[in-house]
Amino acid sequence: MTPPTSRTWSRRGTTPVIRVRGRSQRRFSIAALCCYKPGERSRLIYRPKRHTDHKAGGRKSFAWTEYRDLLIAAHQQLSGPIVLVWDNLNVHKDRRMQAFIDTHEWITAYHLPPYAPDLNPVEGIWSVLRRTSQANTDFTDPDHLIRRLRHGIRQIQYRSDLIDGCLTATGLTPTTPRLQPQ
Repeated sequence: MTPPTSRTWSRRGTTPVIRVRGRSQRRFSIAALCCYKPGERSRLIYRPKRHTDHKAGGRKSFAWTEYRDLLIAAHQQLSGPIVLVWDNLNVHKDRRMQAFIDTHEWITAYHLPPYAPDLNPVEGIWSVLRRTSQANTDFTDPDHLIRRLRHGIRQIQYRSDLIDGCLTATGLTPTTPRLQPQ
């Protein structure tokens, strides 16, 4: 991961330079759910994953089973029904994922329009993460990167106002009336 840069300083006339060693071929993925319930603090539930076999043709992202497990864990933590508003990631629309959603009455899924990251609060979380704990950091190894990611996400988890702000930035509200299927 090439470190994002944010504001920095240097002597007048000298451009600040962040030297980065070679790009790693290791891959990390993070799946996250922003959880909103009127009258309660907002939550962020996430799962990181390190892909160890992606060079050998293995999967380079989360499988539908890992999203299923995340939803089950969220249902247990929230102890209530879940209304998902998902982007159009192919795994979210996988037929097995749809079958899982259809067989559980505690989960309802809606998909955002294509190419609408501005309506997805999780995109705001990634933006905050890149601008805070990831900015101006030269990661020494993959373990350093994953430690910083976990630390940054934990900081966001404890800031429900930040999670609320990501929802506010979308223009959506948690009290939006339920859409009826057409």
